[in-house]
Amino acid sequence: MPAIPTALDRLVSLDGRPTLGLELPLDNDWGAARLRAGRAAGRPFGVPDLTEHAHLARLADELGFAALWVRDVPLYDPEQFGDAGSVFETFTHLGHLAAVTERAVLGTAAVVLPLRQPLLVAKAAATVDVLSGGRFVLGLASGDRPVEYPLFGQDFNARGQTFRESVETLRAAWATRPKGQGLALPAVGLGADRQLDVLPKPTGATIPLAIAGHAQQSSEWIAENVEASLNYPRPLGALRLKTQEWRKLTADAPKPYLTPMQLDLAADSDTPATAIRLGLRTGRHALRDHLKKMGDLGVAHVSFNLRPGDRPVENVLHELATEVLPDFPSPLSPVIA
Repeated sequence: MPAIPTALDRLVSLDGRPTLGLELPLDNDWGAARLRAGRAAGRPFGVPDLTEHAHLARLADELGFAALWVRDVPLYDPEQFGDAGSVFETFTHLGHLAAVTERAVLGTAAVVLPLRQPLLVAKAAATVDVLSGGRFVLGLASGDRPVEYPLFGQDFNARGQTFRESVETLRAAWATRPKGQGLALPAVGLGADRQLDVLPKPTGATIPLAIAGHAQQSSEWIAENVEASLNYPRPLGALRLKTQEWRKLTADAPKPYLTPMQLDLAADSDTPATAIRLGLRTGRHALRDHLKKMGDLGVAHVSFNLRPGDRPVENVLHELATEVLPDFPSPLSPVIA
């Protein structure tokens, strides 16, 4: 019997071209004009305008973007980091997105797993998976903000071990067991004969996991224990080295390589690509060329963060959908008229 396609399969094209998604929030609050206006109005840096968040998510879904990704920033830290991420609590936000979208894969980029109780993560993730009809990919990270760990009762220096143990708990919680047997967690004294379980179960055998960066783990552990790499954006030369390493590690069972990218899409379609922090400022022609090169290097999916741009986000979404997406269709992309 053929394997049932997963949400991750919806992000992998059949011809090697990357599919294209979006990282929320869908705002341009890092653009120069918005930054000037924000300073004049006394608004804090890094807190996006979420007034149109539901409308823009629906629009992105209707236009055919392959995925919508949300970030997990538990605490806003204006002094050290200055970025509130997607603002909303991650799984609450995903439940809302499951209700207002129909096609796009929903993903986390990424949940800071050591700060969360893994059984509650398992339940929340499975809930999103079921409510979305199997459209969920759980991206996980170990976290990089030391100030948060003592506030959640966790040891920052032990986060790598906590991460591994939590992944094991997630897999155990999602597993379907024979009648009369429950969840077994020997480390805390819970035996299968107690018949406790975590519900709901995912729509498939498990929920696809992607690890952001290395999460304090070896490359070998990542390749063996999760379904995808969700790695940071890099120039093409450095990207080639990372994708070659990933393909070598997963040669026996190929797994997709995913990457985000900050994008400032210029109004002039012929604007050449120039590097910005973690991405590009470019017109659409050079963007298409760059994405094709990324696909040639083995990138399966690229998610755009539109916050550095000055153009209205809705205009950028429409231009990407009509001028770029047709060259990088996802398996379930609608036809843009």
